Amino acid sequence: MEDSVYSKYIYIAIRAALDAGKAIMDIYNDPASDFEIERKSDDSPLTKADKKAHEIIAMALSVTPFPLLSEEGKAIPYEERKNWNTLWIVDPLDGTKEFIKRNGEFTVNIALVKEGVPVLGVIYVPVRKELYYGTEETGAFKINQIDSTNQPSLNEVLTNALRLPLASAHQGIVVVASRSHQSEETIEFIDGLRKQGQPVTLISSGSSLKICLVAEGTADVYPRFAPTMEWDTAAGHAIARAAGCEIYHIDEKTPLHYNKENLLNPWFIVKS
Repeated sequence: MEDSVYSKYIYIAIRAALDAGKAIMDIYNDPASDFEIERKSDDSPLTKADKKAHEIIAMALSVTPFPLLSEEGKAIPYEERKNWNTLWIVDPLDGTKEFIKRNGEFTVNIALVKEGVPVLGVIYVPVRKELYYGTEETGAFKINQIDSTNQPSLNEVLTNALRLPLASAHQGIVVVASRSHQSEETIEFIDGLRKQGQPVTLISSGSSLKICLVAEGTADVYPRFAPTMEWDTAAGHAIARAAGCEIYHIDEKTPLHYNKENLLNPWFIVKS
């Protein structure tokens, strides 16, 4: 795909993420809303906001020639998926637990994956009105205070975008870790960094925001020694790659791969 093609698809994905974010916020801000929480087969929560966001994104991306793999979509057999050279991988509401807690740390994740590699990513943070996006051709960007109620033109998006990584001077090593899933292995990893002699600062955050913090330069490393699925990381991985970072297996050499038979990610480390 040429750069101009990426540009076309990045704008479609940005608009889809903003529209989904608006729908999520309509539910989030409704004082009468109980979020209609259901439980999925793995006991993780599912709300009407997840479902509404999925419908909006699926409709928006249907104008493209690529199939969709979404957390809230129907399960698609690997026998069918393995023939998909290029596909969308989407988490319509990443951080449902954060959404239910009303702490604002949830995101909309949209990625385009080609031959197992994320080549385009969009992450929208509805409460903060922050948008991250990137492609391997154009680099990675962040927009602050983007209004999802008034769809910006592509020119407005490009004009207001700040290239990642942003200048972020800090001492020592800044580690970002999960707010909801701190494992014993994560604590050991952080202790290992401290033994190297540099001061270590720990930031806690939810959802794919953790990957964005490394991509933008606020954090240096994000260790994830707990389960995640491909749709949790694909968009952030594309943005991280576009910003000059990478997501590796714990060997710190092998990048994550997508559209696998088993959609569960291995443990990983995001590094700048």
